[in-house]
Amino acid sequence: MAKVYWPYFDPEYENLSTRINPPSVSIDNTSCKECTLVKVDSMNKPGILLEVVQVLTDLDLTITKAYISSDGGWFMDVFHVTDQQGNKVTDSKTIDYIEKVLGPKGHASASQNTWPGKRVGVHSLGDHTSIEIIARDRPGLLSEISAVLADLNFNVVAAEAWTHNRRIACVLYVNDNATSRAVDDPERLSAMEEQLNNVLRGCEQEDEKVARTSLSIGSTHVDRRLHQMLFADKDYEAVAKLDDSASPGLGAKITVEHCEEKGYSVISVSCEDRPKLMFDIVCTLTDMQYIVFHATISSKGPHASQEYFIRHKDGYTLDSEGEKERVIKCLEAAIHRRVSEGWSLELCAKDRVGLLSEVTRILREHGLSVTRAGVTTVGEQAVNVFYVRDASGNPVDVKTIEALRGEIGHSMMINVKNKVPSRRWKEESQGGSGGGWAKTSFFFGNLLEKLLP
Repeated sequence: MAKVYWPYFDPEYENLSTRINPPSVSIDNTSCKECTLVKVDSMNKPGILLEVVQVLTDLDLTITKAYISSDGGWFMDVFHVTDQQGNKVTDSKTIDYIEKVLGPKGHASASQNTWPGKRVGVHSLGDHTSIEIIARDRPGLLSEISAVLADLNFNVVAAEAWTHNRRIACVLYVNDNATSRAVDDPERLSAMEEQLNNVLRGCEQEDEKVARTSLSIGSTHVDRRLHQMLFADKDYEAVAKLDDSASPGLGAKITVEHCEEKGYSVISVSCEDRPKLMFDIVCTLTDMQYIVFHATISSKGPHASQEYFIRHKDGYTLDSEGEKERVIKCLEAAIHRRVSEGWSLELCAKDRVGLLSEVTRILREHGLSVTRAGVTTVGEQAVNVFYVRDASGNPVDVKTIEALRGEIGHSMMINVKNKVPSRRWKEESQGGSGGGWAKTSFFFGNLLEKLLP
């Protein structure tokens, strides 16, 4: 019998174009007096814009301007960025990281090179178990969830929770208190899941949507995963009509038009600027299967203007009114989810099982509802940030904040801040604890990164 010889395919063939034309990254601190220019040129591929924006925002860099072009097979971006203090990026470690991740070696395995502090899953954080929760929000829910975990001797080492349109999405990283290892006992995990679902079912009596708890073993970016969870839960439907003073960002103006000359749909977003605004919009468009071919981003003072030229991944534009309306609603939701105005509490204490349960119980006893939360552990210290309103969703009375400070301040360092409506997106400090903890803003990505080996 004659031998059959199959053609040989190089397993690296898919990366051939990248190896022939490797991406280039340049960090320019001379062309502009006010900001650093990050220029990225590479072969075009699906999701590349989100990858680049994700790297920059996870480093807590502010994108003040951006020019994106990816028609054809090449991707060319220019980002004007500053640090959180509005200064140029001069830190050598930050610059090296950008060049490494977005450069030739980083793009060869981009899925493994996202900013490590922002990924969901057991494998991404080492010996931790990831829990995802989606449910109808209500005052005290986070307290009940953390109490269940504490009773089962699960230690919460990191977590992030968003609320929007009466829904809550939460990702928690837990380990066993006795071993500081991930929990892999099926019976114990099953018991935890059952008890959490019992707590969540109490929220759904008047809601057709189903609450659920799940264990994650993937490596999705935390913020992207929260967007995905709320999007899948259709939190963009029936968005509550609130006063602009109660919730900034609800005044966002989004339009969808057709560019006949080039065959694009053009999405224009005009709203108040805030950190990670571009990431939230690009993330949503990507997860809705739209490709950004060109974009222009500009921030002037408190105002942001963004324009995206897009097509669906199948090549068609947004022609029907129903599809245009859905995109507008989804982008509005993406902008609002991260918005938190009013009082924020930054707490620092020695980590222990039940700490999150204790803090959230105290918040509940003072009639406070958590609208957004970030929890992480750095060494032996737990650093938590809670954005709070009262049980009715209104701003919290100053007397309540002072009473809370008095009760918590004796056992942990506390920093209280207030985002004043007339000065949106600019935090005004209202004093701190006598412990002298530095009054700096909390950035989940930077702190969580320190958990990694």
